Amino acid sequence: MLRSKTKFLAALALTGVMAFGIAACGSSDDDSSGSSSSSGDLSGTIKIDGSSTVAPLTEQLAEAFQNENPDVKVTVGTSGTGGGFEKFCAGETDISDASRPIEPDETKACKADGITTSELSVANDALTVVVNKENPVTCMTVDQLNQVWGPDSKLSSWSDITGLKPAYDESLDLYGPGTDSGTFDYFTEAINGEEGSSRSDYNNVGEDDNQTVTGVEGSPGGMGYFGFSFYQENADNLKALEVDGGKGCVAPSVETAQDGSYVPLSRGLFMYPSAEAMKKPEVQAFLEYYLDNVNTVAEQAGFIPLTDAQLNKSKQALTSLES
Repeated sequence: MLRSKTKFLAALALTGVMAFGIAACGSSDDDSSGSSSSSGDLSGTIKIDGSSTVAPLTEQLAEAFQNENPDVKVTVGTSGTGGGFEKFCAGETDISDASRPIEPDETKACKADGITTSELSVANDALTVVVNKENPVTCMTVDQLNQVWGPDSKLSSWSDITGLKPAYDESLDLYGPGTDSGTFDYFTEAINGEEGSSRSDYNNVGEDDNQTVTGVEGSPGGMGYFGFSFYQENADNLKALEVDGGKGCVAPSVETAQDGSYVPLSRGLFMYPSAEAMKKPEVQAFLEYYLDNVNTVAEQAGFIPLTDAQLNKSKQALTSLES
């Protein structure tokens, strides 16, 4: 996922400030609880691939980590959650970013190649349905979204959507991620009842959500979906729909994602390190650094932070991988 240039550079600048502050705070001789990532004597390469939704968060933490550990190179790819797991299970990467949990067939494929892993929650997300700013519609039910995105849907106009208020007479112009995307998997299962079950005649943007932004912004009947952080980056140009999951219309937000009221499009974002990679001190140090600082960076970058309980669970999972 690519960021708008100005906001992405600003976020990186914030990360640099954060890294400087962490380094300064961690320089005290009396601080015996600091992560080994502050030692500065680490070296090596850490290969990460997977979700384009999680990638901007990982990129910013990798940037800050490398500022403290210049002999460690962290690469972050965006093959999509499914594509990332394919590389991970083949042993090509150390860590896989994911916008959905690993699936049983992926776990089986990993085990067949001797790859074992544990799930680390790194952020929350409110998968956001976006429309053109001029669209008068403010809320859609899950059923109405299914009418649009279901695998058998032939709807071509907003006026074809049953029960939609207010009425809107514009042609539907749909934008969505590719089938390797965890966002695609999550959305289709939540809205259509089956992962991967979607109409195919939409504008497939692959892993480049900027195309969704451009398409929806330029089309009165445009609709698309992606992670909340990317909506935050483009909120001036797009309108986020509220979603009625059965208990009334709820807007995507930090609060509604954390308390679970944004149904059914609240989700977790994850990292999966391999047990083999965890034998490398630079990988251990990076993940310790990541979890120690992820909530700070998440807030700066427009992501939804973990709750205390979620963060503690991730740290416990990391400890189990290190033992």
